[in-house]
Amino acid sequence: MSDAAQRETRRALLLLWLVPALWAVNYIVARKAPGVIGPYMLALGRWGLAALILVLITRAELWQQRAAITRAWRQYLVLGILGMLICGAWVYEGARSTGAMNIALIYSASPVLIALGAMWWLGEGFGARQAAGVLLALTGVVHVVVKGRWTALADVQFVAGDAWILAATVSWAAYALLQKRWPSSLSATARLAAICLGGTLVLLPPAVWEATRPGADALGGQALLLVLVAALIPGVGAYWIYGWAQKILGASRVAVALYLGPLYAAAAAWLLGEPPGWHHAVGALLILPGVFLVTRPIKQPVKPPLPARS
Repeated sequence: MSDAAQRETRRALLLLWLVPALWAVNYIVARKAPGVIGPYMLALGRWGLAALILVLITRAELWQQRAAITRAWRQYLVLGILGMLICGAWVYEGARSTGAMNIALIYSASPVLIALGAMWWLGEGFGARQAAGVLLALTGVVHVVVKGRWTALADVQFVAGDAWILAATVSWAAYALLQKRWPSSLSATARLAAICLGGTLVLLPPAVWEATRPGADALGGQALLLVLVAALIPGVGAYWIYGWAQKILGASRVAVALYLGPLYAAAAAWLLGEPPGWHHAVGALLILPGVFLVTRPIKQPVKPPLPARS
């Protein structure tokens, strides 16, 4: 690996630690949204604003690559459905009727699905070390979610909202894998702009239906603030880093970073005056080594030198 590639890999690994922190903001938005803005309108505002920002930034590249984008328009619509409609509006819909524990438990399956898909479908290397890392991190996540009381899992009751979250979990795995499956000549920023445009198009009909039905939430200043926050932080910020890092590190190595989410949530709660418990410390002792094991570079076998020609 060249020095430039090594530097890029190090940057990707460093920025990857930010993704769960940025996504954690989306859970706050989801909890604040009911009664303020509907799930489809929130998702449309989030990705419509993100598309506008990204198109302005990459307009020259998008115009130059317009023929390639036109040929692959179906891919951008599919990615928009998976990443913006299902992983956007459906998460907001599910958060209306299910609890944080259920959401965290269901979402913990996402990195496992991505790792398995990357191994079987994309041919990415995933050995015993990576499997052990995923198992450690998954155990740590569940330990944090149940607050160290594993018997609490027997008391978990699944409700209708969990189906929305389950669909979003599977959809995110498909979104991550298809981005890797469908290579693109676009830069990470331009590609995200094209995906956001696809997501905006597929979100428009349900958002219009939601806004025009009787009893729809009236849009006000708080709704616009939620849209702005969702567009900039868990939207442009998290999705861009995730897509860019996945090109460099691979789908399975990037996905395991999602397990850092509970630790970031505990840190945020501590800053808000809620002291962390011992279950957070134990979870960290499991999650952090697990993430380290999965994100370590995969050693390539050293090829023996070719024999000199006589």
